[in-house]
Amino acid sequence: MKRITIAIDGYSSCGKSTMAKDLAREIGYIYIDSGAMYRAVTLYALENGLFGSEGIDTEKLKQAIPNIQISFQLNPETQRPVTYLNGKLVEDRIRSMEVSSHVSPIAALDFVREALVKQQQEMGKAKGIVMDGRDIGTVVFPDAELKIFVTASAEIRAQRRYDELKAKGQEASFEEILSNVKERDYIDQNRAVSPLRQAEDALLLDNSNLTIEEQKQWLAEQYQRVIHG
Repeated sequence: MKRITIAIDGYSSCGKSTMAKDLAREIGYIYIDSGAMYRAVTLYALENGLFGSEGIDTEKLKQAIPNIQISFQLNPETQRPVTYLNGKLVEDRIRSMEVSSHVSPIAALDFVREALVKQQQEMGKAKGIVMDGRDIGTVVFPDAELKIFVTASAEIRAQRRYDELKAKGQEASFEEILSNVKERDYIDQNRAVSPLRQAEDALLLDNSNLTIEEQKQWLAEQYQRVIHG
């Protein structure tokens, strides 16, 4: 059976990563979380004091980028990939509210995107991958055989994020999360480099009112259609 590249783009907190991970596991593909890569760079910048009152110290970050190594390893218990930054497991730390509220300005930096897009394209050369993010179908893999663009209302996305943080035992404010979701949408759509937009040949999936099972079924149908098309 032919192997393809599946690009899943969309707004923050749409459940893209969960959807992409599940699909990859079911069809035996490799899953690459591009959002986790930007979150890992953000965590690096936070831990190394690169956020100041004047904003991001872009010069220091530019110097550091060649030495920021991001990799994914399979968690033997969950059978899902987890993120490592320079050899250290950072999966939980990159999902914190602090990282969420700093990631968009980092992702808007042209040299950061350039470095990570290069890494992502390298990872996807052999096909048989599912990658999710903001510009996978438009910039990273414009020739992907299956492109999906995911959306949901800001309120529903904020509720999902709130529930996720609460389930992990983290403190969370719904209003703060909703404000963060809206702010990220604005930055993602209006940044100069690779803004968030639906590729012309991407299928739109509004999962505001879909159950996980309905979503899975829809994705499986799209995959089968492309594979046998």
